[in-house]
Amino acid sequence: MKWITRERPKIDRLACPWLIRRFIDKEAEIIYVPFDQVVTQATALGATPFDIPGVEFTHYGDQCTFDYFIKKYKIKDKAVHTLAPIVRGADTDRHDLAFQSSGLWAISAGLAHNYTNDQELLEKGMLLYDALYSWAAHLQNVQHTQQPFENLLLRVFNDYLTTKRGGGKKIPAWANELKAIIQDQIDTNLTLKELSKGLDINPSYLSREFSKHFNNLSFGEYIRQERIGKAKELMQEGTYKLTEIAYLTGFSDQSHFTRVFKQHTGESPSEYRRKSKKK
Repeated sequence: MKWITRERPKIDRLACPWLIRRFIDKEAEIIYVPFDQVVTQATALGATPFDIPGVEFTHYGDQCTFDYFIKKYKIKDKAVHTLAPIVRGADTDRHDLAFQSSGLWAISAGLAHNYTNDQELLEKGMLLYDALYSWAAHLQNVQHTQQPFENLLLRVFNDYLTTKRGGGKKIPAWANELKAIIQDQIDTNLTLKELSKGLDINPSYLSREFSKHFNNLSFGEYIRQERIGKAKELMQEGTYKLTEIAYLTGFSDQSHFTRVFKQHTGESPSEYRRKSKKK
């Protein structure tokens, strides 16, 4: 079978091809094309489109395309079901769903940054998900720090970080610089690790200190808030379609954009735009 989706994959568009080739059709051909060509090329090539709005294999509610493939093909493998919330959390910026989601996102974003050829990126993605599957199937109870003294040192260190208090309420220069960077690059896939390099700050320190200077919000919460704010501005301009606004504000697709927008505002983007026009 041939499967087709939009170019520059990161999470769902790597995880789903892995699932297809490992559990549905090992000879499957995966095709990546620009977003606006997926539907027309699907018809021309006799391929099944996935992970775009308006097709069968896409997001439903809070579920991502990976979830739909599992449901559609009745995949019962326990390790695959362990992977599902990890993939969903990474793909929808819900890193609270599984603590591995943030790591999967970081590695996937790094791969996409390092490999500009989508087929080469897919090859690396297959290795990534093979490794993640092996962990889910065989290694979930294995810890890197196996010796008692190692765990003791880690607990002491974490307790120290948790209880340590910084003095003063002055906003540090890096926080102001970080706000400016986020505003300028809100349409890109920002990660704390990448930002920490640009600021020349230890990523662990940045992660720990972030909420203190960003309205008590986590990095993911703050980014979503800023993206929604930018989306409102674009909707009021009246120049862009909602699908375009979703991509211009860094969302993975329109269904993701709609879901997050409604969580923040209590209404869908179309409802918000309609009310804005009446004012």
